[in-house]
Amino acid sequence: MCLFAQGLPACTHVVMGIQSLPQKKQAEAKKSLQKQIEKRFPKDKIHCLDTQQDALLVLRQIGNQKLRQISIREYKPHMIAEEMTFELNDNQSSEGLLKVSGYVRGQALDVNGLVHLPGVGDFQMAQIDAPNDPYPLRKRGENAERKSNIADVEMSDDGADIRVLAVVSSSKQESLQSEVMPDPMEGEQTWPTDQELLEAGANQMKKSVKRVPKGTSDYQAAWIIDSGGEDDDEEGSEDDILEVGSGFHSNSDDEDKSSIAETEDMETMSVTFGGTETYDAGIDMDEERSALEKYKEARLDQMFPDEVDTPSDTTARQRFARFRGLKSFRTSPWDPKENLPSDYARIYQFENFRRTRKRVLNEERDIGALPGWYVTVHIKNVPRTYVESYKPGSPIIMYGLLPNEQKMSVVHLLMKRVPGNQEPIKSKERLTFHVGFRRFTACPIFSQHTNADKHKSERFLRHETVSVATVYAPIMFSPASVLVFKVQDNGDENLIATGSLMSVDPNRIAVKRVVLSGHPFKINRKHAVVRYMFFSRDDINWFKPIELRTKYGRRGHIREPLGTHGHMKCTFDGQLKSMDTVLMNLYKRMYPKWTYDPHVPNPGVKTQVTNTGMEFTDQEIEDLF
Repeated sequence: MCLFAQGLPACTHVVMGIQSLPQKKQAEAKKSLQKQIEKRFPKDKIHCLDTQQDALLVLRQIGNQKLRQISIREYKPHMIAEEMTFELNDNQSSEGLLKVSGYVRGQALDVNGLVHLPGVGDFQMAQIDAPNDPYPLRKRGENAERKSNIADVEMSDDGADIRVLAVVSSSKQESLQSEVMPDPMEGEQTWPTDQELLEAGANQMKKSVKRVPKGTSDYQAAWIIDSGGEDDDEEGSEDDILEVGSGFHSNSDDEDKSSIAETEDMETMSVTFGGTETYDAGIDMDEERSALEKYKEARLDQMFPDEVDTPSDTTARQRFARFRGLKSFRTSPWDPKENLPSDYARIYQFENFRRTRKRVLNEERDIGALPGWYVTVHIKNVPRTYVESYKPGSPIIMYGLLPNEQKMSVVHLLMKRVPGNQEPIKSKERLTFHVGFRRFTACPIFSQHTNADKHKSERFLRHETVSVATVYAPIMFSPASVLVFKVQDNGDENLIATGSLMSVDPNRIAVKRVVLSGHPFKINRKHAVVRYMFFSRDDINWFKPIELRTKYGRRGHIREPLGTHGHMKCTFDGQLKSMDTVLMNLYKRMYPKWTYDPHVPNPGVKTQVTNTGMEFTDQEIEDLF
């Protein structure tokens, strides 16, 4: 599953042991294997590998087959290390110079650019050397000459000098800065300068012609404004209250409003359903218990999406102070620049990401080490722990970064759960992501994949549907595959979802919905008395401008509160049924947490080599190609 999701290059299928079966069962066994392979590879065929002649045919097939293109390898330089050496900067330093030797693939590698080591991070290069190629390509006519001069070649290789291809330029080298350093004093009011005071005084001396009653002084005339402006302002304020309503206007006094503004933002909501508290009492928290609770929350969220109980110990206007009502989730406006968190001051944003992506991917890169060259790359300031944690047998891969790929932004990943995984995955739970060439851990938030300008957030990663995960991560250009893993307690990684990179857009709005429910107490045609939605008269007046709806499709609004215990009189567009439920939708924009961590240990590698007993001469291999 991981190979197909990440991108599988051209492959050849072989099988051994067919000739050891009885003669009558060989054709049947090969046909059965061919059917299994056709499920994943419809156009590929299976080849036997029992004799030396079969092996030669397989080598010929490998040499003549057409290679499949993988997009992420076409647009950026990369290298699989053939050799690696590490030198500390000094005896007390925890960083050093890593020298990686291998063949450049994909695009040209510029020494002034940046490179990425998966699971470690981004680094700068010091220089690029060109040692002798250990596996040079030779034509068939050169075979005899190579054999006759093999001793001379070895002696020349030992004494050859390493050529320096390129040395980094301090003025052209790409910076490792990934975040914007915000100024904490930006936007603060400062004392005006003398020039600003003079300009302000000159503006005050300017006089405007107004029609005022006789005997009016200059001071009185300055306060007289046109009546049209007042009407426009009043109409605009009413529209703001009914349509958007970032705060709900009520008859409460100024002290209530100031206490609401000082309330802290609560990221999680306490959902109290029957039996949960009694089940928790007296039981220690262990792995099975936490898993059971997570399954129950996922099931309740599926049965009653977004429904929460109104707290009875605190006022609803304090509990939901950050929420707002919308006339229509689809058409009501929402400013993407409104009330942004402080983390948004640390990220980068493109004016037009699609245009930048097209320009970067189509840009010609012919400066530096060209594809096919065998080079040694000097990587600066690599942590010592990376070399100490290296496991023999695991490959070392280095990628060259495109412009701006080291900078942080808001990344959206399109993903879908794998069929075999049924474990509930909650929002803001730490996961391991393999996005293209990057590997990192983060705590994403999930939202629906729709074409609207607002997208409803999800508490859990849904099954059998496509969801969008939003994280703070470095900028990446699509196409790029996405693999999502969940790390178990024993260190194993389970694949939970696959997908692709969707976009890099800080303006994408993920909205959390909270549904408050009430029950009709008395019904009189289109009027009804509703209870259990609120428990305070002030809360009813606070949420009075928001529209109500029912599970059977009725719509209405609050007319007035009744008494002081949370009963309210409501009007609907039709008569309610006794089994109906009255609902109120509240919305709040969700932002991911800054939990990006590029330091991810390499997954365990299990290798097994089997000797087939087949040996080929150099002449036989060269004749195939």
